[in-house]
Order: sequence, then structure tokens, then C-alpha cells
Amino acid sequence: MINKDPAINALGTELSPCSSDPLTGFFRDGHCNTCDQDQGSHTVCAVMTAEFLAYSKYVGNDLSTPRPEFNFPGLTPGDQWCLCAARFLQAHDEGCAPNVNLAATHQRALDIVPLRILQDYAV
Repeated sequence: MINKDPAINALGTELSPCSSDPLTGFFRDGHCNTCDQDQGSHTVCAVMTAEFLAYSKYVGNDLSTPRPEFNFPGLTPGDQWCLCAARFLQAHDEGCAPNVNLAATHQRALDIVPLRILQDYAV
């Protein structure tokens, strides 16, 4: 049985939903919930931009192309998605990080991304 971490956001309050359309999250529950088995730490609720989607595709994680076999519609600018914290930090370092919904970003993201960096991208 998988035990989810407590649903607490990066601000220390209850974790808000990230997206139900498209349905996101490690557990595909619309939240950036996590657990020890979530090795990618899908904890940052990112607001997609065209620049970030192009960057993600360039570095090998195509989030914009639909993959019906995985029930994945493909993301477009404005969509919110539970992004791997390390990928967010990598995009930040490259100057093309997406915006962030802090209320929907899990506190475990702070294990990888400093709060001050997340706050710089907060919407």
C-alpha cells in the first residue's frame, strides 16, 4: 500500500488542486500529492508557457504532444501540471521556468527548489 505524504503546500497550508483538466499528479488525482515512490517528485504546480513546453520537449520530455495510449491530451500554454521539481529547477537555471501556483505546490518541492525561487514565479 502506498502512503501519500500529508497534503500540505509550499506555504504550509492545505494543498489546493492543481488541475483536473487535464488530470494531473503522480496519483492522477488533480493534486501534486507525493509519496516515497514518486522518485520524480511531481510536486510543483506549474502553469505551462509556450517557452517552457518547447524547452521541455528539447530536453526530452515532450509534454505538448497528445499520447492517447496514456490518456494524455498534451499540454498547451495556460494548462496547470504537476511538474517534477528537478525539471522546474533545471528550467529556472536555463531561464525558461514556467509560473507556479504555490497553493497547489506540495511542500516536498522545497526539498529540491528553494521557496524564494518558487516565489519568484508565483501567480
